[in-house]
Amino acid sequence: MAAVGSSGSTGAAGQGTVSAGTLEAGTVSAGETGCSREVGTHRRLKYISLAVLVVQNASLILSIRYTRTLPGDRFFATTAVVMAEVLKGLTCLLLLFAQKRGNVKHLVLFLHEAVLVQYVDTLKLAVPSLIYTLQNNLQYVAISNLPAATFQVTYQLKILTTALFSVLMLNRSLSRLQWVSLLLLFTGVAIVQAQQAGGGGPRPLDQNPGVGLAAVVASCLSSGFAGVYFEKILKGSSGSVWLRNLQLGLFGTALGLVGLWWAEGTAVAHRGFFFGYTPAVWGVVLNQAFGGLLVAVVVKYADNILKGFATSLSIVLSTVASIRLFGFHVDPLFALGAGLVIGAVYLYSLPRGAAKAIASTSTSASTSGPCTHQQPPGQPPPPQLSSHRGDLSTQPFLPKSVLVK
Repeated sequence: MAAVGSSGSTGAAGQGTVSAGTLEAGTVSAGETGCSREVGTHRRLKYISLAVLVVQNASLILSIRYTRTLPGDRFFATTAVVMAEVLKGLTCLLLLFAQKRGNVKHLVLFLHEAVLVQYVDTLKLAVPSLIYTLQNNLQYVAISNLPAATFQVTYQLKILTTALFSVLMLNRSLSRLQWVSLLLLFTGVAIVQAQQAGGGGPRPLDQNPGVGLAAVVASCLSSGFAGVYFEKILKGSSGSVWLRNLQLGLFGTALGLVGLWWAEGTAVAHRGFFFGYTPAVWGVVLNQAFGGLLVAVVVKYADNILKGFATSLSIVLSTVASIRLFGFHVDPLFALGAGLVIGAVYLYSLPRGAAKAIASTSTSASTSGPCTHQQPPGQPPPPQLSSHRGDLSTQPFLPKSVLVK
C-alpha cells in the first residue's frame, strides 16, 4: 500500500514496513503461543500414555499373581479368560453403537455387512483369536508358577519372537543395534531363569518353575506369531479398531468356551462357572478386558521409545511390588539379568540412527500442524527430509497394543 503513495513515499514505505512487521510479529507471537499450548498438550498426553501403559502392564501381572497365590478356593482361569472376552466384546459393541449415534438399525446393518457379508475378513480373525485365547490361558499358567518379577522379565522374549516372525513372514530387516539388543535380551532372560532354577528364594510347593517357563515361552511364541500374522492378513483393511476387537471377542468367547470344556469342563460343571470368584478376581477380569482397550486408545500418543521406556518401568515396578507383596528376593544374578533386559528393550526401541531420528524430529516439528515454521522471505526453504513415520517397515518391531490381545 505504501509503495502506491505519492509524496513522502519513502517515509510511507518505512511506516508501512514497520506496521506490517509489527502485525507479523503479533501473528508469529500468537502462532508461537498456540504452538506452545499444542506442544504442552501433546507432552501431557505422552506422560499420561506412559503412566497408563506402565500401570496396566504391571497391575495385570501383579493382580493375577496375587489371586493365584491366595489361600483357599482357586478360581478357574479358563472362566476368567472367557469373561474378559465377553466384557471386551460387549464394550466394543457399545462403542460401535455410540458411533452410530444410538441408531439400532444402522448398527445392525453395519454389523451384518462387516461380519456376515464380508465373512472372509471375519474368518481371517479366527486364527489370531485362537492364538490370543491360548496365550491368555498360558499367561495364567505361567504367572501361577513364576514370581511376578521373573515372569515380567521373561515375557519380554515376545520382542524377540515378534522380531523373528517379522523377518520371516514380512521380509523385514533389523539394524545391527537391534540384533545386538535381541542378543542382550536373550542373555538377560537366560540369566534370570538360571537364577530361578538355582532356587532364588522360597517358593510354594504347588509351583513348578519348569512349567511356568514352558508356558511363558509358548505364550511369547504365540504372541509374536499372532501379532505378525494379524498385521499380514489385515494390512490395508478399513475396519475400525472397535470392530476388529468385537470380531476377536466373538471368536475369543467361542474358543474360550471350547477350551474351558476341554480343560476344566467337569470341574466347572460341578462347582459352577464363578466358583472362587472374589472382588480381586473380578478386578483381574476387568483389568484384562478394559485395560487392553484403554491401552488401545492411548497407545497412539506413545512412540516406540516411550513404549520401550514403559516396559522398562513396568519391570521395575513389578519387581518392587513383588518384594513388598510376595517377599521376592532380588539377588545380584536377577539384578544383572533384569538390567540387561531393560537395557535391551530400550536399545531395541531406538530409531535406526541418532542423526536420522534428529532429522525426523525436526522435520516433523517444522512441517506439521499450527506450529509450522514460516521461512523468512528471500531465503530458500530448507531441503525436506522424509521421516518415513508412516512406513511400518522402517520402525522398530516392538509388539503393538493397538489391538487388544
